Amino acid sequence: MSENSTVVITGANRGIGLELARLYAGRGCSVIGACREASPELKEVAKRIIESVDVTTDGGVAELVAGLEGERIDLLINNAGLLQDEKLGSIDFDSIRTQMEINAYAPLRVAEALFEKIPSGGKIANITSRMGSIADNDSGGRYGYRASKAALNAFGKSLAMDLKPRGIAVAQLHPGYVQTRMVNFGGLITPEESARGLAERIDGLTLENTGSFWHSNGEELPW
Repeated sequence: MSENSTVVITGANRGIGLELARLYAGRGCSVIGACREASPELKEVAKRIIESVDVTTDGGVAELVAGLEGERIDLLINNAGLLQDEKLGSIDFDSIRTQMEINAYAPLRVAEALFEKIPSGGKIANITSRMGSIADNDSGGRYGYRASKAALNAFGKSLAMDLKPRGIAVAQLHPGYVQTRMVNFGGLITPEESARGLAERIDGLTLENTGSFWHSNGEELPW
């Protein structure tokens, strides 16, 4: 994204979302952060913040749309997510439902509500996980997180096909194992490193490679 582009980021108040907000603000983009509660750090970099947005509900998405009235969106980053753990023998199906709502259905709700605001040449980046790769699953567990990210990947691929005629490219991006609160800060790379890699992948996103599933380091991941 170049200077004066408008970038909308969900879950922008901390972690990877916040670092992406900082990065794009540093490029001269107009960053609009959507979140339940703004952080002081986000307030420092965002042009505007739309708070109290629950993207898992129709009403919450309607509030987001209202807050973006009149805006052109050059880049939409669906970043909000939730990681919980389930083990065979003690599976919490409510936990799985919650992760499906946040990790899979919410990005689709947002894309459905906002795609008409994205011009030809615009982009959508879905922050997913390599744990959504069925081929890459060699350790089991994490039933809700794996299933929700696999569903997000499927939704993103369909979005890529449906939006290609409109000139909008879509990518599914794994941020890496990042030192965020989601993993108790036990990751291998910093949020800043992850954001730089994600931005490079977004820069390289075109209609020719739309629908791809990438690691932030540039590796194309298996479905």
